[in-house]
This record gives sequence, structure tokens and C-alpha cells, in this order.
Amino acid sequence: MASDLFPHDHAALVARLRAAGCVYAEDEATLLVSAADSPQVLTALTDRRVAGEPLEHLLGWAEFCGRRVAVDPGVFVPRARTALLVEAAVSVAGPAPALVDLCCGSGAISVALVDRLAPRWLAAVDVDPAAVACARRNLAGRDVTVVQGDLYDPLPLQWRGRLDVVVANAPYVPTPAVALMPAEARLHEASVALDGGSDGLAVLRRVAAGAVDWLRPGGHLVVEVSAGQAGALCEAMTGLGLLPTVLRAEEWEATGVLARRPD
Repeated sequence: MASDLFPHDHAALVARLRAAGCVYAEDEATLLVSAADSPQVLTALTDRRVAGEPLEHLLGWAEFCGRRVAVDPGVFVPRARTALLVEAAVSVAGPAPALVDLCCGSGAISVALVDRLAPRWLAAVDVDPAAVACARRNLAGRDVTVVQGDLYDPLPLQWRGRLDVVVANAPYVPTPAVALMPAEARLHEASVALDGGSDGLAVLRRVAAGAVDWLRPGGHLVVEVSAGQAGALCEAMTGLGLLPTVLRAEEWEATGVLARRPD
């Protein structure tokens, strides 16, 4: 451990992080020390964290569903609450499913899904080239197609109407609320991964509309959303002919919608 290689004042480090607003200052201090190989590197990392950079960007990884997932600067940091999407997808996928992970970011959802399922085909898609590069690193050596493009656009047409599950952690923050987000997200993650349009549902409506064509009959769409937006999203899905159900996981403070394409 780096803490054994050089002296540092752990209490002072924790106090500085706590004063900067880091809620889990003790844990963060331990992680920063483990990532540093000298007092100078620790000071530099601490300075950057206090200035508002996400801890995950400083470490180069985030923990998601019990796995370490690489996260490059500027790439959306996977949140613990998104485990709800993984659990929901696994519950409906069936044997040897064909899946798509839209707005994949670092590829964290795909990493979790490919490890828990045995998909006959799995693709991860993002419009942000930095996210695609990061996802390709995380999914290297796994049988997953990672492509850049807008939602369903880059998918092979032979999978149209044949997908068992579409998972999407699409942006759902209303545009006016983006400016109110914590600086570590607002300033250090791609806006395309955060901004969901005027009411936050612009991208999710497009995801749902495309799912009607890309899911097989009986297939499922799984998306994350805020609790206050779930009703409006379900109404939009119902209007498209999908059969939505609101999901809630209190342990993650997570809300999602699971929608089935009728047989």
C-alpha cells in the first residue's frame, strides 16, 4: 500500500476533504493514498479533488456492481443506483439473450451483463467518442460490440425486431436543472450524458420509440429515470404500445421503468 511507502497525515487529509464537502472523506482519503506513490502525487490528487474533480476520474476507476470499471476524464461516472437496470435486465433476459446497452458511457452496464448472462449478442452504443473509447477498454476481451452513434442508428439491421432486451441509462436531467448539479458532474462529465432536454425525457422518448421497432415481441426495455418523471415516461410508453411498469429500489434510491413490447 502507498501509505506504507511514505509518511502522510491521514487526519489532516480527511479534514481537508471534509472541509471541501466530501461526504465520505475517510474513504476518499484512503483511496487517494492508495493511488499515490509519493507525497507530491498525493498532494496533487488531493488538490484536484478539493477543486471538484470526481474521485473516480482521479483514481481512473469506479466500482459498479462489485467490479472496477475504468473511467476516463470527461466520461460519465457510473452511479450505484444504475445497478437497478442490471438487476431488471437479468430478471427478464432469458437464456442466451440478444441485448443492447444504449448511452453506455464507460460500458459499466455491459460489463455487468456480460459477466452475469451468456448473451448470443451484446452491443454497447454511445454518441460520445470518449465514452466509446473507454467502453472498448473495459470490454476488451469480451464478446461485445462497442460502436459510436446516436441510439439505434449504428446497430446492424439484422437485429431489428430481434432484441430481447434494450437497456438505456440515457440522460434525464432537465436542461434548466443541469446548472444546479454538483460541479463534479456538471463540469467534468460530458453534457450529452446529463442533459435530457426541457423536461428531461427527450432522449428517453426516442429510446422508447426505437424500442418498438428493435425489440422482438415480448422483449423488454429497461431505463433509469427520476421518481418524478416516471409517470410521464410511462404515459409516453403506453402511447407507443409498450406495457410499462415502474421499478423502485430503496437501497440504491433508484427509479426505473421496465416496459414490455406486447407479444
